[in-house]
Amino acid sequence: MFQFSHQEYLYALALIPLFTVLFAYVLLMRKKRLQRFGDAELVSRLMPDASTRKPVLKFVLLMIACTFTVLGVAGPKFGTKLQETKRTGSEIIIALDVSNSMMAEDIQPNRLERAKQAVSRLIDRLGDNKIGLVVFAGEAYTQLPITTDYVSAKMFLSTISPDIVPVQGTAIGAAINLAVNSFSPASEAGKAVIVITDGENHEDNPVQAAEEALKRGVSIYAIGVGSTQGTPIPVRTASGQRDFMKDRDGNTVMSKLDEKTLQEMAMAGKGIYVRATAANMGLNNVYDEINKLEKAEYEAKIYTDFAEMFQWPFGVALFFLLAELLISNRKNRFRIFGNQHRDLSL
Repeated sequence: MFQFSHQEYLYALALIPLFTVLFAYVLLMRKKRLQRFGDAELVSRLMPDASTRKPVLKFVLLMIACTFTVLGVAGPKFGTKLQETKRTGSEIIIALDVSNSMMAEDIQPNRLERAKQAVSRLIDRLGDNKIGLVVFAGEAYTQLPITTDYVSAKMFLSTISPDIVPVQGTAIGAAINLAVNSFSPASEAGKAVIVITDGENHEDNPVQAAEEALKRGVSIYAIGVGSTQGTPIPVRTASGQRDFMKDRDGNTVMSKLDEKTLQEMAMAGKGIYVRATAANMGLNNVYDEINKLEKAEYEAKIYTDFAEMFQWPFGVALFFLLAELLISNRKNRFRIFGNQHRDLSL
């Protein structure tokens, strides 16, 4: 298993594109100043030792060195020993709506992406709890079985989009039923399903599904995403142009949050309903409630020994840094000398 000890340092990699843009800007300004100074060919003859390629090469080498330096500071390490250990926690399955209506942009960047960001942050808070992922539109599918592998959970989460469910619609009840059947059957831990949706159910009865889930010891929590006034759903035309989804009569489809259904569903499942806003998706509120559920001991396989590998990216960074220092900004003098005296050598 590969991981970083200090993942927060990886954000420094975002500076590399910024430095690249600044460097390109400096080169452009330098070129314009030389053009104002005189004819480009004449300037080139007056400055025979100046190289236009070597500064670019030196910059590339420097950026590579910076990249590996950041990777080294982040502390890469590999798991070397897998060991069974006992943990105590609850089981949580997140049922995420991936229907086309979740692409509405009343919450930026859109409902689905905002929900995914919030779920990712929730995973960081899970502690010893287990998590699973169910996605649904017109049908429901298990995206990730119940697990303690949070790295895989984030990886699967990042791949979620409306395209992974071929049948459109919003089958909230089917998602609840699938989630309930996905829990560890022999576990005595508290179990909860968090449904994240705009609530526009068109396929089944989510309230009845929540009642059946509660009979099996599973609480249902709901997070409503979207506006009650209605928002158009952006789509791409065949030519790649941005447009909005239309119905059969050519009218723009408006996606509205159905709070009433979600409130009834959460009440039936002995959970709570939270409406997401642009500032707060509500997952923290729900998690605080779920954290009160009964916890049970279970066995988990985790990596207990890690080999620190920071020296390798630091070594690569040192190599490219030395290469950058050894390269001069000037053209190769030997080549210039040879060109200047080629006729004499003949």
